[in-house]
Amino acid sequence: MNTATAKRTAKVKLTLTKRTVENLQPADKPWIAWDDRLSGFGVRVQPSGTKGFIVNYRTRSGGRRARNRRVGIGRCDHLAPEEARRLAQELLGRVARGEDPAQERAESRGMPTLREAFEEYLTANPNRKSSTEALYRGQMRYCLGDWLARPLDTITRREVEARFHLVSQRHGWSVANHIISLLRSVYRRPCVDHEKLRNPVELWLAGGGRYHRAVRRRISSPAEVLPRWRAGIEAEVIVPATRDIFWFGMYTGMRRGEIMELRWDRVDLERLILRIEETKTGEPLELPITRQLAALLERRRLDASSGNGDACRWVFPSKSASGHATELQHLHPRISRAAGTKFWFHGLRNVFITVAERELMLPRSLTKRLVNHARGRDVTESYAADWSVEQLREPAQRIADRIDELARGVASDRVVSGQRWSASGVPAAAGESRFEIAHRPV
Repeated sequence: MNTATAKRTAKVKLTLTKRTVENLQPADKPWIAWDDRLSGFGVRVQPSGTKGFIVNYRTRSGGRRARNRRVGIGRCDHLAPEEARRLAQELLGRVARGEDPAQERAESRGMPTLREAFEEYLTANPNRKSSTEALYRGQMRYCLGDWLARPLDTITRREVEARFHLVSQRHGWSVANHIISLLRSVYRRPCVDHEKLRNPVELWLAGGGRYHRAVRRRISSPAEVLPRWRAGIEAEVIVPATRDIFWFGMYTGMRRGEIMELRWDRVDLERLILRIEETKTGEPLELPITRQLAALLERRRLDASSGNGDACRWVFPSKSASGHATELQHLHPRISRAAGTKFWFHGLRNVFITVAERELMLPRSLTKRLVNHARGRDVTESYAADWSVEQLREPAQRIADRIDELARGVASDRVVSGQRWSASGVPAAAGESRFEIAHRPV
């Protein structure tokens, strides 16, 4: 066929093969060569020479009054004619079943990508801590980075299942549970905005998918681990300020980040109160300062008074970019080896709660208030959790005293201690005396 003289209308028909498609020549305007084997299947030739396979069909029941639709299948240099014809047959089959692929594609263009939905998820809660947001971004990048540019309606249930198993193998059960749970949350808002969008994580769960069962670490009784942990910390943590971070966690049950980010303007040694503004639950936390904690803070204040600049802002300053201590995890294996038992910082929090509830039989609502656990949804429990600082003072001191008793209750010859454990239980740094403040009102 001489395409130079052929009329650029639907009358231009030929069997679309690799050779005939290559022979189609561009003109001043776009034109279409139709396949003579499959009605509605053709090649659109652009003036630039670009060629693409298309499908043309009529909506509803067909006929000349039905609306004409046209859908692109793919460029001719990326797709063989035989494969394009097969895809065209699939589209025309959907049309025969009453579907409208062109309309569906138009609607999908308004579908956000996973990256866009994730950013909306983050901005919906402006009170989220920056460290939490950084964690979410890191997990999305490392676990789902290849999905970020995809529209939400292209991610399937089977892909979620496969990715869950892949992340489980590469990064562990906990990370796999968290990233799929995060993906589930990211989908919730777009599923409200787009009626036909289905949450693939919900579909995976409905189809029998299951998160990994959470397995909590089990620790021995406080009477067994506290003397060992104390001896391990004394032997392996050489820097006095760093060592005091561990003692702080032991006496308060506070989270590691809350301790390391503590500022002096939040500490009132006259009223014996400290305040944590940024907590995991989002609620500020006020705590009474016990005798043990006061001795520790007096020691830190003396060190701070010899410093200058931003270092004086932080109870536990460092030379890091933030100005305060940031990393302790590298010490955990060394402490564990010296103690002869597994140590992790959050274990101090677990022990604090165990001493309060099982050793001293204190009310759970009081313990939750001391460690700033999220309140339950039960209205009665919410009322019971409204403990004032003064109501907390005596129980907090009882817990600290009991921790002292347990920490020095078992002699350990595993470690040659580099630090004295005073008679009152307040650990003093090597080479310095303990601050006597037992006569302060508590």
